[in-house]
Amino acid sequence: MATYVVEAPAAVVTWAEAKAHLRLDGDDEQTYVETLIAAATAWIDGPSGWLGRAIGLQELVTVFDSFDDPLMLMAPVDPESVEIRYVDADGVEQALPSAAFRLSGPPSCPRVIAVHGVAFPSARCEADAIRVSYQAGYAKPPAPIMQAILLLVGQWFEAREAVNIGGTVNVLPFTVEALLSPYRVAR
Repeated sequence: MATYVVEAPAAVVTWAEAKAHLRLDGDDEQTYVETLIAAATAWIDGPSGWLGRAIGLQELVTVFDSFDDPLMLMAPVDPESVEIRYVDADGVEQALPSAAFRLSGPPSCPRVIAVHGVAFPSARCEADAIRVSYQAGYAKPPAPIMQAILLLVGQWFEAREAVNIGGTVNVLPFTVEALLSPYRVAR
């Protein structure tokens, strides 16, 4: 199983929100701050992010080798957006009717299962024979996630070097982790 971003999300924290958080008066730092927003979001969001879930609305594809695998998706999922395509035993790509499956499990760990009385078809025995396309993420991410991104942006804006020599050291990453940990998906 692997998950790929097909369409990346728009920035979940805006320049205006970061500008207010940083208490900036002008727009001289806008490009730099937007770069920090993108870096903080990328560290948290998506298939390779710390949270293990989608933050901003994005199009994803998760591939599986077999219907025998648990078809786990990245949370939160828009159930109406799920489309499953598979390669049948003859090597022909087929679409699985949406009436044949549903989402199950807790919202933090959604999985695709066959509906009662329906069995998944046989897929060809090959890598990535099953492709699940779907939209995941929040229309408006929870406030703690937004605050964590702003805290990271603020820390990186103020401390523009990797090492702090002679200054006061704070433990901001713990604060960020505390804000994010309720949303983290166990891997």
